[in-house]
Amino acid sequence: MTRSDEGASIFDTAYADGFPSVDTLLPHRGTMKLLEQVESFSELTLMASTQVDGTAWYADAEGAMPVWIGLELMAQAIAAHVALRLRLEHRPAQPGVLLGARRYDVFTQAFACDARLYIDVCETIKVDGGHGAYDCEIRSGSGRADDGSDSGSTRLARAVVKVYQPDNFQQFIKGSVHS
Repeated sequence: MTRSDEGASIFDTAYADGFPSVDTLLPHRGTMKLLEQVESFSELTLMASTQVDGTAWYADAEGAMPVWIGLELMAQAIAAHVALRLRLEHRPAQPGVLLGARRYDVFTQAFACDARLYIDVCETIKVDGGHGAYDCEIRSGSGRADDGSDSGSTRLARAVVKVYQPDNFQQFIKGSVHS
């Protein structure tokens, strides 16, 4: 899920001094904010990371995170990607909706207690009107090597996640409730 470009673009240089806090990118607060930090960002991709908290609300008896929460990790990484792109346009982040996932494949029973997880998202479709799709993966280990390879990491889950960002979120929600 890497992309190489000829020459530097605004995406290559905009966050050279580091990425903003996840708190400034996502509306999630408290125990619902699952991502800890952005590791890398480009026009089409983002890698975020988090550590499984064995005392969190979602933890099972062994302190592991259930794999179904992986979809929320992917959705939050997508939201961070969109927020960083909007910041480059000097526009505020706007709410979006997770429409669903195609083939959420998991390769583990749970995300182990204290595991460092890396969430990779890559935008594959962006349609006028706010619809989009992202190829997403969750890995453990050291994430991606400098050359973009998966060296030192283990794939734990993958999905194609479909999202929608309406022009007017409040009107969209109001219409959804009354239909």
